[in-house]
Amino acid sequence: MYKKQTNRQLTIYDFDQPLGLTMNPENRWVKKADSIPWSVIEDKYAALFNSDRGNIAKPVRMALGALIIQSEFQYADIEVVNQIRENPYLQYFVGLPSYKDEKPFDASSMVHFRKRLSSEILIEINELILKPIEDGADDSQTDDNDNDDDNDASGSENEGTLILDATCAPSEIKFPQDTELLNECREKLEGIIDVICEANHLPKPRTYRKLARRDYLNIARKKKKSGKQIRKAIGKQLNYIRRDLGYIDAFLEQGYTLGTKQVNLLGTLRKLYEQQFYMYTSRTHKVQDRIVSISQPFIRPIVRGKAKNPVEFGAKLDMSITNGYARLEKISFDAYNESECLIVAVERYKERMGVYPERVLADKIYRNRTNLSYCKELGIRLSGPSLGRPKKDQKVDKKQEYTDNCDRVEVERGFSLAKRKFGLRLIRTRLEETSLCVIALSILTMNLSKVSLRIFLTFIQWMSSPRIEPLMKP
Repeated sequence: MYKKQTNRQLTIYDFDQPLGLTMNPENRWVKKADSIPWSVIEDKYAALFNSDRGNIAKPVRMALGALIIQSEFQYADIEVVNQIRENPYLQYFVGLPSYKDEKPFDASSMVHFRKRLSSEILIEINELILKPIEDGADDSQTDDNDNDDDNDASGSENEGTLILDATCAPSEIKFPQDTELLNECREKLEGIIDVICEANHLPKPRTYRKLARRDYLNIARKKKKSGKQIRKAIGKQLNYIRRDLGYIDAFLEQGYTLGTKQVNLLGTLRKLYEQQFYMYTSRTHKVQDRIVSISQPFIRPIVRGKAKNPVEFGAKLDMSITNGYARLEKISFDAYNESECLIVAVERYKERMGVYPERVLADKIYRNRTNLSYCKELGIRLSGPSLGRPKKDQKVDKKQEYTDNCDRVEVERGFSLAKRKFGLRLIRTRLEETSLCVIALSILTMNLSKVSLRIFLTFIQWMSSPRIEPLMKP
């Protein structure tokens, strides 16, 4: 169950400071806390708890604040709790009423926080944070346009720039090799057989596990492996796995049962065997929804075509940049064509801003016939050359092309910042929902750091502005 907080929006002046400690209201964590609409988020968060029974869940400010701190510094779960315990500014940020030298929650609660705050909820929170900033920018632009007499029809014209691109957030898994995957599959099947036999006092069947282990090590220890040697090793491991699956199926037919985790694991192992057997008999290296990790079967290979990493293993995401702030347009562990996201991103821009963008800066893959005709119909200029063979008398505006290329670098800068500082470079969580949560949280934290920096720069600009001197000087 969830209990709403009586003090809905804690301020720095409500925080009970220990004797002798003076907290700075211009601290970055104070600014970040002030830029988040905690009351609105709490109303949406409380709707997730349908039952009025059970233990009271931690407040949403504590859950979201702890996740933001972890994304900011890339701490482990235990280190997040220790940092909050030692830092009064972090205690204020997570909504504690006063400083206390004790753990606010157990480190294991971080897993529950990531499960409850899904990627969809974090994307919505990101919109709540950016909405007042963009509304303020629109109001200032409207005030400037009201002073011009020639801008009567400016409300119907396209305004602004939408930058769109895709990237991959790699997960922390070992580079998949068929022989290693099959060897791990065989060992886990042998473990399931042992559990069934020990629980029901049955004699263990002959699995040839020592011989299978030796066959695997013979190919794994070789520095240089030929194609025939790898294929022969795969064939042997497939035979061992087929025998183990036959034993397990016989046990299940006799009425012996497995636990929920073992049933899910058995389904993954069976699918892995079917995929590897299909590729072995068909002499191919491609199969739909290929499993590259037994512990994380939802991860798929993403072909990016980069020189350093041509194939990455993780989630693929489309990110848009508007007025310097990032948004997740689509995120999936399955490989998809990113050109499908352009129309959806433009329509979302129209819902936020009230008008369509003047230009869309995107990669070459977004310039298909469907997107080009869509942008042409709405008067949107999609950057890049036209499709087909260039015409003889075609004139290219090199200045405009150079400007578009320079402006499109902003989305690459956003990817670089999110991967270097906010954890998008390597996703270490093990569950599908928690991995998506970490990816969405990295974008939210990156925007939040820009929002707090903007508030701080506005304060500095106000402090450095010239003051009105009094008429009578002493």
